[in-house]
Amino acid sequence: MTNFSVSERVMTPEELESALRGIGAERYHNLHPFHKLLHSGKLRRGQVQAWALNRYYYQSQIPVKDAALIARLPTPELRRAWRTRLVDHDGDAPGTGGIARWLKLVEGVGLDPAYVQSTEGLLPATRFAVDAYVHFVSERSILEGIASSLTELFSPTIIAERVPNMLANYDYITKETLAYFTPRLTQAPRDAEFALSYVKQHATTREQQAAVLAALRFKCDVLWAQLDALYFAYVSPGLIPPGAFVPEDHVQASA
Repeated sequence: MTNFSVSERVMTPEELESALRGIGAERYHNLHPFHKLLHSGKLRRGQVQAWALNRYYYQSQIPVKDAALIARLPTPELRRAWRTRLVDHDGDAPGTGGIARWLKLVEGVGLDPAYVQSTEGLLPATRFAVDAYVHFVSERSILEGIASSLTELFSPTIIAERVPNMLANYDYITKETLAYFTPRLTQAPRDAEFALSYVKQHATTREQQAAVLAALRFKCDVLWAQLDALYFAYVSPGLIPPGAFVPEDHVQASA
């Protein structure tokens, strides 16, 4: 990964893009041990349920952070471009959009959608990480908020791994269960292209470029922290916090 500090020269747009992609190659959560277990079919059903339940909170808050960003965008052109993300996740009618499709996923793995929506079983670390992301986009500069979305540069890779591997390795998983991911194969590249173009055009000083890189690292940390929490609670050592979801097949690892 390209290291960059404000003491160095201004990068060209192409060098900035390379540095951003380098962050993904090093920090994106497809490298996390929990994801490797998920994709290889080595998780018990209850562990898959825990992933689906906790990931729902992240999915549900994406349009919240996007709405917060839209409220600060200075032009109709930018607001129109960004609001497609709201429709992608919230839908344009009840039962449509990414959040509704994720609820079909949680139902498909054997969870009660109403329980998942309540967030009663959420891991504390999941809530803290996701809320930190919403606050980041709400409070930092528009440039940093847009840059933090650039994990979408890497999401088609993880989806291409996830869908066939989960279908092959879990007999209770169907194409309908994983329907959330199909639109993301086109939505994520579209959104990433727009955000990358914006960042390359507007990060023109050393300070701005450093902030953009830090924003993407932060977002990668948000995703990684969620999987750290899942691994600790549901894989090893298997210590589930009070009040969090307890799968029927949960086994606490011996110390």
